[in-house]
Amino acid sequence: MGFLKDEGVVYKPVDSVDLGPDSKEVYLRANVKAPRMAGFLVKVFAWLLESRIFGALMLYILKRNNLIHKLVSFAELQESPLFVPLHPHEGHGEEEKCTKPDHLSPVEQVQLATDCLQTSEEMNKINPKLSFQRWTILDYSRRYMSQEVTPVMVAKKFIAAVNESSKPLRPMSFFIDFNPEDILQQATESTHRYERGEPISVLDGVLIAIKDEIDCLPYPTTGGTKWLHKVRPCIEDACCVKRLRSCGAILVGKTNMHELGAGTSGINPHYGTTRNPYDSSRIAGGSSSGSAAVVCAGLCPVALGVDGGGSVRMPAALCGVVGLKPTFGRVPHSGVLPLNWTVGMVGILTGTIEDALIVYGAISGPISSDQSAQVMPKVCFPLLKAPECRSDIKLARYGEWFNDCTDDIRVCCTNALAKLFDLYGWKTIEVTMPEIEVMRLAHYLTIGSECSTSIACHLEKLDMAELGWDARVALSVYGAFNSREYLNAQMIRNRQLQFYMKIFAKADVIVTPTTGVTAYPIKDDVLKTGELDYINGAALVRYQIAGNFLGLPAVTVPVGYDKSGLPIGLQFIGKPWSESLLIHVAFAMQALCISDYRRPEIFYDLLSKD
Repeated sequence: MGFLKDEGVVYKPVDSVDLGPDSKEVYLRANVKAPRMAGFLVKVFAWLLESRIFGALMLYILKRNNLIHKLVSFAELQESPLFVPLHPHEGHGEEEKCTKPDHLSPVEQVQLATDCLQTSEEMNKINPKLSFQRWTILDYSRRYMSQEVTPVMVAKKFIAAVNESSKPLRPMSFFIDFNPEDILQQATESTHRYERGEPISVLDGVLIAIKDEIDCLPYPTTGGTKWLHKVRPCIEDACCVKRLRSCGAILVGKTNMHELGAGTSGINPHYGTTRNPYDSSRIAGGSSSGSAAVVCAGLCPVALGVDGGGSVRMPAALCGVVGLKPTFGRVPHSGVLPLNWTVGMVGILTGTIEDALIVYGAISGPISSDQSAQVMPKVCFPLLKAPECRSDIKLARYGEWFNDCTDDIRVCCTNALAKLFDLYGWKTIEVTMPEIEVMRLAHYLTIGSECSTSIACHLEKLDMAELGWDARVALSVYGAFNSREYLNAQMIRNRQLQFYMKIFAKADVIVTPTTGVTAYPIKDDVLKTGELDYINGAALVRYQIAGNFLGLPAVTVPVGYDKSGLPIGLQFIGKPWSESLLIHVAFAMQALCISDYRRPEIFYDLLSKD
């Protein structure tokens, strides 16, 4: 197809782009031209893409019609490529009240994070009557310490609940793999530690689920496939899992995910479709679908995911829980499937921002031998003790982008921000964030290229029947990207990072809705083949991409519900290494919304005494 060349955009220099509120820059909505397909149609589409005769022509047309050629492939840019978004520490730290000295162990960091939290008495004064409240890490720790319940009792309830959720009428498909014998062994060891009065940390005995993209013994790591674990055996825990295990956490199994992380719905034809606990007829979001759903359903207060394109924050928002994605490099990537080297990061899903802080303390910080440790600033923890709250926060908002969502989401997120401004006196800075759709396409090209390259050595030997049909389509598209397109995408990465850093020179955080739509229905035709729904997919990732493509920290907090009772999330995006400030802002937002949180349709109360 080299003889075909579309006209590409000639981008003007970064310094000549107006980022002010009255900018003439045009907001380009996602130009997705691809019909929804499932069932037999997906099979036909996959066969055509894989054919030598029709495949190349169809892929060329797809890239042209969806503006990849115009905005990325044949674009002319002046910037040099930025291949890895590893940010240097420039020393402009935050005014923290609680910071980490160097060389603390995960247990010590957990204790320091816990010391930053409110006592139960303080919490009761702030929220004396909550309509619904999830059990937190500290709730588990207090119950264990008082011997009201034991880790073994909780583990047995957990196992029974997972079995209950897997009944054939409408299985929730939370897990790809879980081992009751291993869980009970961990719980027994934790129970003995509490009986001796020697818990390792507040995480001792706390149930934590791990996305099946992260190594965690004794389980294979499938990446949501039926084959990847056969060619890449799991021989030890990932670094983040080792750190949780060293704190006494009970690792309860591998959560379901979209195959190869190559989708936003969480629909997996091999292991079942993870369903949303707020409405089991709807998606949980992807690709960390199972991790979001188990936290939402009360099975675990914590789960780990991997966020390559909103894959933690998106399902967190759809399931009404907290999703935290740290700065690129803040959590070691050792032991995570290398599906997307420069955009994927381990993320945290929890019921509350306080729990996210504790787990962030457990898993953050470099490996001592890691070269990135040289540029990484120390880990800081904010003091989360209301009513203390900074009064000088400035939030950047791009109105056209912020409002490019359903009416329910727009109204809910606008009202949530109004509460913040009224109570804390925070200010909004109206800005223009140019070329958002360009960045989405450049990110798609990047994550697709990295995914296909990472498994290329296996594809020649792979029986294609072992791949789901939607994954086969994704890999066909990913394999169509060439070196020029990849280089242009990395130039766009550099360009976008310069835009964002200019905005961060004026504002502390950028605020957006987390998704453009709430959880949509699961149709019967998707269960065996998966689904191609790029229009909904683009709406789900609309606000996610900067966190991954530019390596920025971001957090989503539940702020309300749509007319169908489905959760809505608000997202805060921060400067590199500003997790502490983001957690502070998210905590303030949570405090204003938590009294209105609703119990999911599917919920398991593991700390009840019955």
